[in-house]
Amino acid sequence: MKINSALVIVDVQNDFCPGGALEVYNADEIILVINRYMELFRGKGLPIIASRDWHPRETKHFEKYGGIWPEHCVQRSFGAMFRAGLLLPPDTLVFSKGMDPERDDYSALQARNDTGTSMTDVLKKVGIRELYICGLATDYCVRQTALEGLHLGFSITVLLDAVQGVELKPGDSKRALDELEAAGAVLMVVEDLFIKE
Repeated sequence: MKINSALVIVDVQNDFCPGGALEVYNADEIILVINRYMELFRGKGLPIIASRDWHPRETKHFEKYGGIWPEHCVQRSFGAMFRAGLLLPPDTLVFSKGMDPERDDYSALQARNDTGTSMTDVLKKVGIRELYICGLATDYCVRQTALEGLHLGFSITVLLDAVQGVELKPGDSKRALDELEAAGAVLMVVEDLFIKE
């Protein structure tokens, strides 16, 4: 990790975890690993960033209004809260996405902070060029975040032991990871990162 690196934690929210409206299989199992990554990044004084789905109650993202997903992560609901076991530091930069009822907004780089500034603009302003991405779900928001990051010129590492997929179709997660690697992303697990250091 370099001084211009950041950890991006994508959508580790109650509705994507066991018991949630859009449960990702074994989602809770990655949380302890994400916590390890946070310790590593925090120990080096590097930014920790968390995105969240933050949907209005009525949005084209939901089946009820023409989308493909059940209602989930509605603003200020329990399902939209970060998972309790995710030990986000107090200075975590939080960005929200999916607020426009006309858009899906899978990529965390489109998410905005409380002042309305996009994650991409904040990263560029503080000189971040290298993103380490983890969270939910591999085949949707993690995939889109990584692809957009590559398109925007960021160096992208996907943390394999800290992602989990929806798998609407069996094999979606593997296909997503193969696509990302072919596009130029690095695939790594926490032990690799410690060795790299």
